[in-house]
Amino acid sequence: MVTTKYTEGIGRRKTATARVRIIPAKATTVTVNDKPISEYFTIESHVKDVMSVLDTKEAGIEDYTITAKVSGSGLSAQAEAIRLGIARALVGEKKDRRSILKPLGFLKRDPRSVERKKFGLLKARRKPQWSKR
Repeated sequence: MVTTKYTEGIGRRKTATARVRIIPAKATTVTVNDKPISEYFTIESHVKDVMSVLDTKEAGIEDYTITAKVSGSGLSAQAEAIRLGIARALVGEKKDRRSILKPLGFLKRDPRSVERKKFGLLKARRKPQWSKR
């Protein structure tokens, strides 16, 4: 059994959770849930969102094999969770990347999530329609 050295990062957004592993390689490849990234994310903006961390030139990011296991929520939140996981893994590998990635907003976790439904209401804040008679 061959063991390869990897760095792991966890990203979350809404109810999506992504476990990302980066391994130094000769060319950059990204797989999400055992599928190529272009096959998993059919919308091009999701692929660009995930790859935006790797396009940062000042961070000195080389080529990596990136594998991500993601679950929960929708595709947009999953893409943002993977992006955060990649950024955290890159910082875990080299600490000096933090000062470059943090001002660009890649290490910020978006805390917004769905507000819970309250009893007596139709949704979180939507009240039943009032009728005069």
